[in-house]
Amino acid sequence: MWLPQLVVRLALWLLLAPLLPGLINRVKAWVAGRRGPPVGQLYYDLAKLWRKEVVWSTLASPAFIVGPAVAWVAVVGAALLLPLGPAGAEWSFRGDVLLLLYLLALARFATAWAALETGSAFEGMGAAREVSYAVLAEAALITAVVSLSLQTSSVSLTTMLAPTAGAGAVLLAAGLFTVLLAENCRVPFDDPNTHLELTMVHEVMILDHSGPPLAVILHGAAVKLLLFSVLLVQAVVPLDQFSRGVAVAVLAGGVLSVTLGVGLVESFLARLAFRRVPLLLTTAFLLCLFALLVAWKGGVQ
Repeated sequence: MWLPQLVVRLALWLLLAPLLPGLINRVKAWVAGRRGPPVGQLYYDLAKLWRKEVVWSTLASPAFIVGPAVAWVAVVGAALLLPLGPAGAEWSFRGDVLLLLYLLALARFATAWAALETGSAFEGMGAAREVSYAVLAEAALITAVVSLSLQTSSVSLTTMLAPTAGAGAVLLAAGLFTVLLAENCRVPFDDPNTHLELTMVHEVMILDHSGPPLAVILHGAAVKLLLFSVLLVQAVVPLDQFSRGVAVAVLAGGVLSVTLGVGLVESFLARLAFRRVPLLLTTAFLLCLFALLVAWKGGVQ
């Protein structure tokens, strides 16, 4: 019975993920008074890229192609570890949250590795910026995980993602939303629509990719955005207190709200200067740290 369930769960992650960037672009277009691209634009882009040939530098090794594939597998594997509200997780074991963190780190490493394979100074610059931001972003994410672990006395995602409402949930939501923007290279940390190499972070890392490898990178980024949205909603909303149908609706509505929130942030905020990015990431870390202190104080009482 587990194989059909795994196939359905995998299909949900893979097929629904490209909708989120489309919704974000529609929100930005609506705020700007433009018609904008259709919500399913990424589906068309992926289909077009899969039909194109791969063009790559003679300096690059096979890691240039292997890197995006490894990153995609790591992100999808992390997504399958995440429980989906009342449906639970396909694989749940003690310490699975640690595997999720390591898979996300592996995806970042593989993407940076592939970027460095081109021998391009611009892509090396983007990889350096990516890993520099990751130092603070991962610290905030780990602190949020420790907060949930302390609150639930567990290191299993199925148990950890059953939080209680309160001040800690608000702090955790603010911190995780900031981490979501940083991990997915959204404004104010990065601009996915920029075309100036000197100001790019993630986009400059994939300048030399084309065809199916670029499609894999774009789809993996969409899955990662969906993963962080689901994680954020389940980390702050006690879905176990609702019936199965209501919990599914709340989870879907929460993911939609997070997606719309990202679109509004990108519509009303400008990209930060590089020197101010660490300050915002430090703020996200402090928010998660305060949530940890609230969880610790509640446990002591």
